[in-house]
Amino acid sequence: MHKKSIDKNIRKIQNSKGSYYVTLPKEIVRALHWKERQKVVFKKKGNSIIISDWEK
Repeated sequence: MHKKSIDKNIRKIQNSKGSYYVTLPKEIVRALHWKERQKVVFKKKGNSIIISDWEK
C-alpha cells in the first residue's frame, strides 16, 4: 500500500453532544454497498472494533 492510501484511512475520534463518532471513507462504504442511515453493528474484539451490517 502507498503512504497516501494509508493516510486516507486514518481518522480522528470526534465528539458531538456527548457522543463519539468516526467518519468512514466513502470508498469503503461504497465497496460494501452500504447506504446512508443503514443500521450497523459494532463489536469489540481485543483492542479493535468490528463494524458489520445489521441483520434482522
